Amino acid sequence: MTNPLRASVSLIGGDLTSVGHERIRLLEAVAQAGSISAGARAAGMSYKGAWDALAAMANLFGGPLLVTQTGGKSGGGSHLTPLGQAVVAAFTRLEGELARALRAMERDLAGTGLPASSLLGGFMLRTSARNVLRGTVASIRADALNAEVSVAVGASTVIHAHITAEGLADLGVAVGRDVLVLVKANFVTLATAEDARKVAVRNRIPGTVARAEVSDVSGQVALDIGDGRTLTASVTAEAVAALGLTAGVPVVALFESNRVILAVD
Repeated sequence: MTNPLRASVSLIGGDLTSVGHERIRLLEAVAQAGSISAGARAAGMSYKGAWDALAAMANLFGGPLLVTQTGGKSGGGSHLTPLGQAVVAAFTRLEGELARALRAMERDLAGTGLPASSLLGGFMLRTSARNVLRGTVASIRADALNAEVSVAVGASTVIHAHITAEGLADLGVAVGRDVLVLVKANFVTLATAEDARKVAVRNRIPGTVARAEVSDVSGQVALDIGDGRTLTASVTAEAVAALGLTAGVPVVALFESNRVILAVD
C-alpha cells in the first residue's frame, strides 16, 4: 500500500544547505531551550550540525535569526530575532498552504496516471554548494557574450559572478533584484591580508575565523564576514596550521568570479 504524500517545504535543497521543516524546528528548539547545544539535543542533532544549519539559514535569509547572550543582569540564553520570528511564522503558514494545495492537486490528478509525487519532484532545486547567500544585484557589466554581476550580500560585502549573457537573460537578472549566490567551499582559498594583495583574483572577502574543524588531512573553516553572514572554505590541514586559523583570526577569502553560480527564486 502506498503511503500518502505529506507536504514538506524545502526552500533550497542539498544536505548542507536545505532549509526545511527540520531546520525550522531546530530554530524553534534553540530559542525555547535557550542555547544551541540544548536545542541541538532536543532536535536530535549534533552541535556542529546545528551550528552549520543556523549559519546556513542566516546566510539564506540575509541576517541572524537568533541572538545569543552570555551572562549579564538578565542571564544568558538565545532568542529569536524579529527576522527569526518572521521566518518561523512564514514557514509555518507556507507549510499549511502547501498541504492544502497538495490535497487539491491529488484530487485533480486522480485517474490521470500522473502521481503528484512525480510532478512535484521535478520542481525541486538541489545543490551541493556549501555557501548559499542571499543578496541584491548592485551592478551589471555586460557585452554580447558575457556579464559580470556584482551582488551585495551585506552592507560592505560584494560578490562578483561571471556568467554568460544568455544566462543573464534567462535568469532575468537586473539591478535591484534579489538573487542567491552559490559557491562551493573547495573553490574558496584563504590568505592573510598581506598575501591576498599578491594574488590576482576577483573576489576578496575579508572576515574573521568563527570556527575551524580540522582532521589529519583537511579542514573546514567558517568565516564571519559581517551582517550575520558566514562563508565556509575547505582547505588542507597544513593551511590551517600555517595560517593559525583559530577563532578570531582575521583572514581573506579568495575565489574567482567564474566559480560563482547565481540562482533566482
